[in-house]
Formats: sequence, structure tokens, C-alpha cells
Amino acid sequence: MAKYNDNMTSQNNMDGYEKIEQYNETKINLLSASYSDIITNLGEDINREGLQKTPERVAKAMQYLTHGYDLNPTEILQSAMFQEDHGHMVIVKDIELYSLCEHHMLPFFGKAHVAYIPNGHIVGLSKIPRVVDAFARRLQVQERLTDDIKNCIEEALKPLGVAVVIEAQHMCMQMRGIQKQNSLTTTSSFTGAFEKDSTRKEFISLISNKLS
Repeated sequence: MAKYNDNMTSQNNMDGYEKIEQYNETKINLLSASYSDIITNLGEDINREGLQKTPERVAKAMQYLTHGYDLNPTEILQSAMFQEDHGHMVIVKDIELYSLCEHHMLPFFGKAHVAYIPNGHIVGLSKIPRVVDAFARRLQVQERLTDDIKNCIEEALKPLGVAVVIEAQHMCMQMRGIQKQNSLTTTSSFTGAFEKDSTRKEFISLISNKLS
């Protein structure tokens, strides 16, 4: 799984976090055995040179892709909350996300746009993408992922309102099934002030337009 250490810095992570990949060896061994059986049952030779280490590689990949189960999104937000009187919309948009559909365990990926209106507290901006990642790195459906992010911010910050919009492409629609390569799924979830038509329209306008 990926862990983030506040006390370590990385040239690629300017907010003071360093990604450290660590794996649970017991889980890796169990998953590797299962993937070995899957590959064999698909008709392949698990002893073929190109496949000999594949079960372990896939096991590590799956543990990383689902490491969100080991993260507490609420604690991520609460670790960088600050008292502030700012009472206007705060938006973090175009947050890249990658997740696995729980129905077929195929990827879906896209962007999340998140906004909140503070009610006495703001949060470090890097924490919002980390919350998105913590929920995305689990077996998910896009609808629940959208609500998970909104509910977490609502619980931790108790703001005047929260808005979340996710746009994503689903491999279960593009690689199999209906096979529509240009399809895009959009989900939204609003609470508090964003339930007002004027506030919601302002948010939609801001995430839709490029500011000069």
C-alpha cells in the first residue's frame, strides 16, 4: 500500500509528503496464489517466462490500487484544519482520479471537482485531492464515490455547503459490454448552500470555464 509521511519530503511532492510503497506479505502470497490459478484457468502456462512473476506483480498492483481501505479520509482533513473567516466558495477542480468498478473490477478514471463554503474553518488544499484518492482507491461505483467525498468533507469541516462533481470513463463500458468508447459518466452531489440554484450555477460555471 502507499503511505504518506509528513516528516519526509520528496522532490516530486512539494506539500511535504513522500509516497512509500509497502506491501502486506501475507496478502501478497494469498493473492499471488489466486492469480496463479486464474491465469492457469484462462488457459495460459503459468511457468512460461513472461508469466512466472505475473501473479506477484498483479497482487502488488491490486493491493496498491485498493490501498484506500487503509486510509482514514476524515483524519486526512482534520490534520490540516485552520480557523479562518473566509466565507466564499473554495474550489479544487480537475482532480485526477483512478478507481476500480466493484462490478467487474475494471478501471474507471476521470476528474473530480470539489467545492465547499467555509463556516469558520478551511483545510489545506492538498488534503482535498488526498480525500478523493482515499475513497477512489477502493472498489467503488461512481455514484457512491461522489457521495463519499461530499459526506467526508461535510462531517470533518461542517461547512455551509459542499459540492462534488465527477466525470469519468468506465472500462467496463468501453472494453466490454456496450463498447462505447466515447461515453462519459457525470455524477454530482450537493449539500447546504449548494442546494440553492444560484450557488450551484456559480459552481458549475467556475468548473466549466477556463479562467484567464
